[in-house]
Formats: sequence, C-alpha cells, structure tokens
Amino acid sequence: MSWFAWGDPARAQELDPGLRDLVAQVLRARIEALPPVPEEQVELPPSRLDVRVRDLFAEVVGSAHVNTEDPVRLRHCGGKSTPDLLLRRAGTADPAPDAVLYPADHDEVERLLAVCSAERVAVVPFGGGTSVVGGVAPLRGGFHTVVALDLRRLDRLVSVDPVSMTAVLDAGVRGPHAEAMLAEHGLTLGHLPQSHEYATIGGYAATRSSGQASSGYGRFEDMVVSLRVATPRGTLEAGGPPASAAGPDLCRLLLGSEGTLGVITEVGVRVRRRPERVLDEAWTFPDFTTGVDALRALAQSDTRPTMARVLDESETFVGAAMGGREASPGCQAVLGFEGASAEVDTRAAAVRELMAEAGGTPLGPEPVAHWRDNRFSSPYLRDTLLSAGVIAETLETAASWTDLPSLYAAVSEALTGALEGDEGGAVVMCHVSHTYPTGASLYFTVATAAGADPVARWGRAKRAASDAIVANGGTITHHHAVGSDHRPWMAAEIGPLGGDVLRAVKAALDPEGVLNPGKLIPDPQ
Repeated sequence: MSWFAWGDPARAQELDPGLRDLVAQVLRARIEALPPVPEEQVELPPSRLDVRVRDLFAEVVGSAHVNTEDPVRLRHCGGKSTPDLLLRRAGTADPAPDAVLYPADHDEVERLLAVCSAERVAVVPFGGGTSVVGGVAPLRGGFHTVVALDLRRLDRLVSVDPVSMTAVLDAGVRGPHAEAMLAEHGLTLGHLPQSHEYATIGGYAATRSSGQASSGYGRFEDMVVSLRVATPRGTLEAGGPPASAAGPDLCRLLLGSEGTLGVITEVGVRVRRRPERVLDEAWTFPDFTTGVDALRALAQSDTRPTMARVLDESETFVGAAMGGREASPGCQAVLGFEGASAEVDTRAAAVRELMAEAGGTPLGPEPVAHWRDNRFSSPYLRDTLLSAGVIAETLETAASWTDLPSLYAAVSEALTGALEGDEGGAVVMCHVSHTYPTGASLYFTVATAAGADPVARWGRAKRAASDAIVANGGTITHHHAVGSDHRPWMAAEIGPLGGDVLRAVKAALDPEGVLNPGKLIPDPQ
C-alpha cells in the first residue's frame, strides 16, 4: 500500500480542475493543494531497538524477518485515517515502530510475545494496516521500544470441513485471497467491508468488522466459530462446538479485543455455498425518514435481502452527480439478493411488496451496479480530494430505531457546527448501511476544506460528533473499532466497572501490558 494514501499507488487519480472549482464553490472555500513531501524527506525517529533484543527476535523468526529500514517502518507507522495521512504527507512519521517483525506461524508469534513481555517491548499487531481509528499506531505506552508484528506470512487456508460448513484461516489472509481459496471448494465467506482488498481475517475478528452483505451473512463476529490466540502467557483456544453452555463465551471476549489481549493467529469461520445468482434492485423514497422506516420494516420482517442500505438526500444527490447521472428527488435505497435462483426470486418478490407498501418506487438495477462498480474506489477519491485540499472523512455509529432520528440530527448538526466558519462550510452526508431488528447503523461522510490546520480542523469536528453520539444513545463505533481515537469515549459507553473488567482480563493475559498500549481499554476513573 501507499505510504501516504490508500491502496495501490498506481490507482491514484488527479482531480479534474473543473470539478475542483465546483467543489470549492459548494464548500464556499478557497482550497489549496496538499501534495505529499518526497518519501526521502519524511522524518522518522531513529530506531531504538537494542542489538541484544534484535538478536533475540532473530532467534525466533530469522534475521531476514527483523526489519529496521526506514521505508518499512514508514509503512507501519499507522493506519489510513485522514489525520494519519495528513501527518505523513507533511513529512511526519512519529510515532514509528523501532522494527517490523514477520513471524511465519502461531508458534513464532507466541515466542515473540514472550520475548516482548520479558524485555518490556511494546508490540502492535499489524494486518492490512487499514485502521481509520488509530488501531495500529505504534504507541509506546511508556516502553522504550515498540515493534510492529506484521502477520502477512500467516496466509494459509488451514482446513475446510464441507460437512460442517466451516473453515479455518490464518489471521494474515487478506479478504480477496480468502475468497479465492474458499472458491476452490465452492464456498464463500460473504464478508465484504470497504477495506476488503487489504484487510485481513485476523483484523476482521479483532475489530468486529461488518461487511456490505451483513443483512444476509451477518457481521464477521456472527461468522466466527473459533479463535486461536497467542498471548505473552501462552496460547488461548476459544470456541469450536456449534453451541456451548460452559460458562461465558471466551470467543466473544476476544472478538473486538484489537490486539490488546492477545494476537489472533487462526480464525475458524462458518462458510456458505457460493451463490447461484445475485440480483440487485434500487428504490427511491420521498425522504430519508421514509426510507429508514422501510429498512426497519425489512429488518423486522421474516424476509430480508442480503444487502440493504438507504442514502439520505445529500448522499443520494452527490452520488448521482459524481456518477454523471441525474439524481432522482428524495433518497435512494440499494438492495441485493444472493443465493439459489428460486430462493432469490421468492425473497425479492416479498421484499418488493414490502418496499412498495412503505412508499418506495423501484428504479431497477442500474444504480446498484454503479454503486458496486465504485465500492472499492471511494478511498482513492478521498485521497484525490485530500491532495486537492479537501477533507473527505467518515465516521459511524449505531442506535435503536427509536433513537436513530434524533441521533442523525444531532450528529449532523454537530459536524456542521464544528466546521462552518471563516474557512468555509461542510457537506454532511449519511446512509444506513447495516440493519437489525432493534436498530441500525448511521454512516456519515463529511467534505470540507482542509483549511490552515487540517488535522486540528477535523479533530474538532470528530470530537463534536463523538460527544453528540454519546449524548444521544449511539455507540462510539459500529464497525470501525475503538483504537486510540475512540478510546476517550469508551468509559462513557461501558462504565467504570466495565473498564475494570477489561483491565483485569488484560492483566491476566498480558501482565506487563506490552500488547497494543493506548488502545481500546479506558484508563481507570
């Protein structure tokens, strides 16, 4: 991946000058380009890795898999949030890991963690590096040395059980590779977050990821049947049987632990037959409220599409404009159905009836085809805009259906209020991307001029939005995870006693506190 942007540098694009001028008019701001400095001008702090400790690491993984070179450290100095990218573009790569370690298997991970614990070296698990909440930032947490533990060599399909319809995958397997290996057995995982091209199976589990087809396949945590985790105190195996009453579910405890309790090395997952047919349909509704009510009716019915999301009026308009299409009034919903042909037809017919009753008008498959074509290119557009001097960032939450309208209004108002001023205005868009019988997610996209201090400008907006989320019944994160960015709001979400529980578990598994310090777990109150 690029050191200053998302994904493959060869896919980067320039912003058309005419579109740049239009964006400036919409944002009521003067925007100035923010090109990255040359890579050789990026300032990295010198590596603090002691020669003796390096030798201990080399005894485990081999000297070729202990890397202290600046280009490698640079590519492990954080994730892909806008603040991450802004700092790197400006030539700042501090914090940076003192070394990058590449273990080959579970045993090597466990032995490395034992060294890190004994030598008091902070260790940050690193999968695809796609975190947008500071989850892979190499924070030292008071330790002299910090290393990134890159799991890319853990890339096998360990086993497939076609009778039980399960599979075990190494944690370092990226999404496309997982699907390709499963496809050889006629199977699919069906998990497609926007980070799919680069994110890893272990990262999905560690962050409780949610993909675009969650209505049909569930969130990633719903797919997990077992975990193998390396900790400084040894191996922890969790899950396995399809159901158990043998005390609290340790698998659920480890899901979403973000590398703070252990390093996930293998993930057992529930798999499905590859679908015979995929059917897409778009609908339009007079307003966002009506569209949200339609998705609630779907979520609380006996028949659901595989994918369901509804865009508010602003996102509907912008999406059509960016695609060169005429925007229909109101808001748009995109639905997808996957499965056996007859079953797809049956479900689609039932959903059409419900959507029509809820006030929807069918638009056919073309808008969904456009959405799918651009699904994985949106992060590249964000980087294109950033190079032109425009921040285009996202944040997400979830709440009950009862609280959703007030949460939507409060977060929208908080973002607008924090960004309106002398440096221009903001465009705030939102869609519902994941639904449940009791509630749904809200996914906000914000565009605003970078201004004189873009890191501070976005930080102000993010804090305002996060405060509004907590005050209006939302979760601080639905699927982006906690990391370091959302950690200040964790105490409000789980309470003082909840924080004590997490700290107690961490003390049991990671007595020296070397695992991903500064993430997820709130400080004592």
